[in-house]
Amino acid sequence: MELLYSDKDMVACVKPVGADSEKDMPQMLAEELGGEFFTVHRLDMNVGGVMVYARTKAAAAELSRLIQDGKMIKEYLAEVKGTPPETGDWEDLLWKDQKKNKVFVVSRQRGGVKKARLEYRRISEGESSQVLIRLHTGRSHQIRVQFASRGYPLLGDHKYGARDSRTAPALFSCRISLPWRGSEIVFSALPPWASVQKMP
Repeated sequence: MELLYSDKDMVACVKPVGADSEKDMPQMLAEELGGEFFTVHRLDMNVGGVMVYARTKAAAAELSRLIQDGKMIKEYLAEVKGTPPETGDWEDLLWKDQKKNKVFVVSRQRGGVKKARLEYRRISEGESSQVLIRLHTGRSHQIRVQFASRGYPLLGDHKYGARDSRTAPALFSCRISLPWRGSEIVFSALPPWASVQKMP
């Protein structure tokens, strides 16, 4: 686990693929730094990347407010099959089948349906393309299902239609920006499969 930042109230780190963001990560941070850690957002177990954790209950409440107010900006890098349009601003209605742990795009509002919005820009293209995504809502499997529903499944995402040999979805939390202690701070990292050497 790579540490990106630490102060008395918050830590930023890179979650490895396969670690549970709500169970494993607070324990790993406590072993490394000591003290208690509070989860304020999550990543799927099979997705890695930048995360922030609170070190006090007061900081957890503060970070949660920033997320609710849309002031914590989360960006992701994904590699998808095919070549989507150069940019996009997508809004869909999503419904999650809890028994199957699978999300579907639906056409009308009903119980359990949530609005989901993301923006993206393509940074490479070919048989597969890499896209930089900004999430405006944090729905379960949101990026995966919004791209798959348009015919661009994430490589390695066999739950949503990928047929390649990767064992995990090509999705990575690559940048988090937020106002903190009077200044705007940015944490970033890239996965080994990124087509760029630094954040675009």
